[in-house]
Amino acid sequence: MIGWRPALATAQEPPGLPPFGLHEEAPSRGQLAKEIPLLIGLAILIAFLVKTFVAQAFYIPSGSMIPQLEIGDRVVVSKVSYDFHDPRRGDIIVFDAPPGAPGVTHNSKGKGVGRIVRDIFESIGILQPSTEEYIKRVIGLPGDTVQGKDGHVFIDNRQLAEPYLPAGTPTTDFGPVVVPKGGLWVMGDNRTNSSDSRVFGWIRRNTVVGRAILRVWPFGRAAFL
Repeated sequence: MIGWRPALATAQEPPGLPPFGLHEEAPSRGQLAKEIPLLIGLAILIAFLVKTFVAQAFYIPSGSMIPQLEIGDRVVVSKVSYDFHDPRRGDIIVFDAPPGAPGVTHNSKGKGVGRIVRDIFESIGILQPSTEEYIKRVIGLPGDTVQGKDGHVFIDNRQLAEPYLPAGTPTTDFGPVVVPKGGLWVMGDNRTNSSDSRVFGWIRRNTVVGRAILRVWPFGRAAFL
């Protein structure tokens, strides 16, 4: 048989505690110095992965979406929304600027670590991004005939209700235009000061980065979109 004998506590060992529980040393400065860069690197990696695959914060650089979004606002854009459903009329989306769109600059972001750091700062809204991406509202879906006339937007000859626009906001005449399969017709809420599909035409569905779901800055105007 295996014998069992209860341990007796000594003056240096409190009853019920094993010896290894008595002398827990705090991490040394050397250990902390090694761990902090690893933790920072892990945080950067997580932020980069979230920005790449899940969501990203965007800085609003222009007044094309006033009054819904003003210059300097920050919005969170979901990159997974359209994995579950197609874009819907009225959604606010971020998309790659079409070729030849006015005001587009293809800024170099550098390479390697510098580019990753810049991407992360852009993703949390600290740095203003380049103008390679636009933010507009989805107006026309594939198969729609979109037209602007008499100050309003018409879809398939029926006037579109646009409750997000201030009363009396006019829309310039355009079209009619048939939105093709795989395309979207997008417009800014600031109809008199927006470079949108009236200028560069319909956009391709596969250029959509994601859907703007939340305004997070300024805090006093934080709201779901």
